[in-house]
Amino acid sequence: MNIENTESQMKKGLLELCIMGIIRKEKEAYPSDILEQLKQSKLVVLEGTLYPLLTRLKNAGLLSYRWEESPSGPPRKYFALTAEGETTYEQLKNSWTELSTSVNYLTTTNK
Repeated sequence: MNIENTESQMKKGLLELCIMGIIRKEKEAYPSDILEQLKQSKLVVLEGTLYPLLTRLKNAGLLSYRWEESPSGPPRKYFALTAEGETTYEQLKNSWTELSTSVNYLTTTNK
């Protein structure tokens, strides 16, 4: 069994929830700030993974964005959850809570 592949698949499955959670907590977020928070939580994600995911969430109607001029460089794109994104986030969070409770129950040894 390739444990690294299994770990990678588990992380990929939760990445949307984590990113939406960061954006929700911050009200809006700049991609480099999202990457930094993921890194701080020990979920290292590359830009090449984050940007397509943000685009997919935006195209699904879960995120909106706004441009803000930057004093040092090109304008910055800030992402926020839409109303549909808020609903989807809550559904994913509830699913994760149920799933993690089940997994913890099945993998915890209580004698």
